[in-house]
Amino acid sequence: MENRAQWGTRAGFILAAVGSAIGLGNIWRFPAVAYDNGGGAFFIPYLFALLTAGIPILILEFTIGHKFRGSAPLSFFRMNKKMEWLGWWGVLVAFVISTYYAVIIAWAISYSYFAFNQSWGSDTEAFLFNDYLKLTVDPGQTGSIVPGVFLPLIAVWIITLGVLLAGVKKGIERANKIFIPTLVVLFLIIVIRAVTLPGAAEGLNAFFTPNFDSITSGSVWVAAYGQIFFSLSIAFAIMITYSSYLPKKSDITNNAFITGFGNSAFELLAGIGVFSALGFMAQQQGLSVGEVVSGGVGLAFVVFPQIINEFPALNGLFGFLFFASLVLAGLSSLISISETYVAGVSEKFGISRTKAVLIGGGVSSIISILFATQGGLFFLDAADYFINQFGIAFVGLVEVVVVAWVLRELNTLESHANGISDISLKYWWKACLGVITPLVLGYMMFDLFKTNLLRQFDTPTGNYEGYSNGFILYSGWAVAGFAILVGILFSLKKWDAKVEQQKYKEVS
Repeated sequence: MENRAQWGTRAGFILAAVGSAIGLGNIWRFPAVAYDNGGGAFFIPYLFALLTAGIPILILEFTIGHKFRGSAPLSFFRMNKKMEWLGWWGVLVAFVISTYYAVIIAWAISYSYFAFNQSWGSDTEAFLFNDYLKLTVDPGQTGSIVPGVFLPLIAVWIITLGVLLAGVKKGIERANKIFIPTLVVLFLIIVIRAVTLPGAAEGLNAFFTPNFDSITSGSVWVAAYGQIFFSLSIAFAIMITYSSYLPKKSDITNNAFITGFGNSAFELLAGIGVFSALGFMAQQQGLSVGEVVSGGVGLAFVVFPQIINEFPALNGLFGFLFFASLVLAGLSSLISISETYVAGVSEKFGISRTKAVLIGGGVSSIISILFATQGGLFFLDAADYFINQFGIAFVGLVEVVVVAWVLRELNTLESHANGISDISLKYWWKACLGVITPLVLGYMMFDLFKTNLLRQFDTPTGNYEGYSNGFILYSGWAVAGFAILVGILFSLKKWDAKVEQQKYKEVS
């Protein structure tokens, strides 16, 4: 009888995996990326990227976790003792992301409250940066703690750590069974209302009208792979950890397809809702849709409050529903991100889950206070850019190359997945992981390193967002380097005797 924690139902696992994949980026990143890269035509490279990178890597990570029955570090250790560091690298990337991701959820909680009477006023940009975040310091300076961010941040960590303390079945699974259906219902209400607004048709026309000339551009294909990669929660230990809790008889391949297409369906839904609202805003202001398109923090906390101000009726309610959707999407992702280091620390150091949650979650929550200061947005911006670009994407490239070409484990993993799945993996899967994905990710990483290193040595302010060399060095490059360095250091410590002596059984 296996003592490892398990999901109670297959639906519980799928909801948790989809909940991890569906995050803030689905709502505020995908619509702008699609619009900027060919509109409706972008779905061609997007679907190709999903089928040649997204789902193949999901299958890879589901299989690794299921076969080796451990967190990412333990799974890679069991695959090959020299590769444990790779699992820790992904875990440390997740740890860094959790420290600032929680703060963005705290913003969304605050804005859920502000929405009822549109406390942000007419100048939503000034409200966000001056009144709410109190961004009155220079990059590199912290200033004082901002109470309006700090107090909801406490609530975010109480909820997240409470769910993790309850365990896999009673905590994570139960939370996602509540969060994800609620999120879908709330967002459907928003979308239905948005598509009925004046100007919605113009917004949707801008979103879906294809520019087929764009798909001949290599940058559009790279953007498609980047979107798939960053939106599926792959390559930073989550899916390996989650799949390690699956029962021995689990359909790995089907689960991956359901998770991948479920995530993409929500991205499409988000695009419809966002561009319907942008079309409405453009008509109200007498502008073209292209003039109001935005992404990221600006879309969620500047543009959407402007849209909500213009709503003809019940704007407080719909504003609340939008930001509540961000909270739910963020919490489901933060829980999965935090579970990676809870599982890794618990197994590596032979401590209880409770201690691992309190230690890992405690350290993460304390560090997150940095991003709740007056200068927190600058630190968040730099850390997010570098840990995403030189953390997640780089881990993914190394992971695929190590498994496919260094360890040559694809045949073994394929055999394991085929033995328990309805859909058999054939040459398609190995061709994607052995050739297509390494080439695309390799090109992406080469271009990113070239661009950012040239910026670093160009001018003192030629860096990302014009930040100084010093600031970029310690808040960007050092953060990305921290993940791999600490990961290597963790792998040097021997495993707890109980874990090392434990004999896991491969799924027959």
